[in-house]
Amino acid sequence: MKFCSECAHPVDLLIPEGDNRPRYVCKQCAAIHYQNPKLVVGSIPVWQPEGEEVRVLLCKRAIEPRHGFWTLPAGFMENSETTAEAAVRETEEEAGADIEIGSLFSLLNVAQVHQVHLFYLARLRSLDFAPGIESLDVRMFAEHEIPWEELAFPTIRKTLELFFADCARMREGGGFGFHTHDIVRPMRISSDPD
Repeated sequence: MKFCSECAHPVDLLIPEGDNRPRYVCKQCAAIHYQNPKLVVGSIPVWQPEGEEVRVLLCKRAIEPRHGFWTLPAGFMENSETTAEAAVRETEEEAGADIEIGSLFSLLNVAQVHQVHLFYLARLRSLDFAPGIESLDVRMFAEHEIPWEELAFPTIRKTLELFFADCARMREGGGFGFHTHDIVRPMRISSDPD
């Protein structure tokens, strides 16, 4: 940050009185510009007709970062929406899918990129879906079909691993849990999907 968003005066990076971290401070108007983590919110859109194995809807990214890699539908939360509303909106925008939102399933801290990722369980209301402007392709995958080596981000891999582990527990009489996890490795994977 170079300039104050309040008065356009140059800012300085310093520790304000009574604080313990460096902040961008405007010496002209005294505004302190706090920078906080961003929320990335998405869904795990599921289809499971009676007696069939569970399938998850994934989107192939048409944008950077990680163009051409697979992801769950997710994106940055907007102002004036709840996290559940953000998950529904992102699923509609990226996959053209109509979902019934369920409970919050995973919260993943990605401190190195100043983000927190939240994923909700969701039930597809129909198989009527299509790629949005940010997706090259949208497909359903059973667990054994997931393109594990072509997943866009560690948060997607971890959420899917937790989801399918809970599915296995469901078959044994258990249920879905709420999961938290810290991602400490780089968000980008160096391999190319092509």
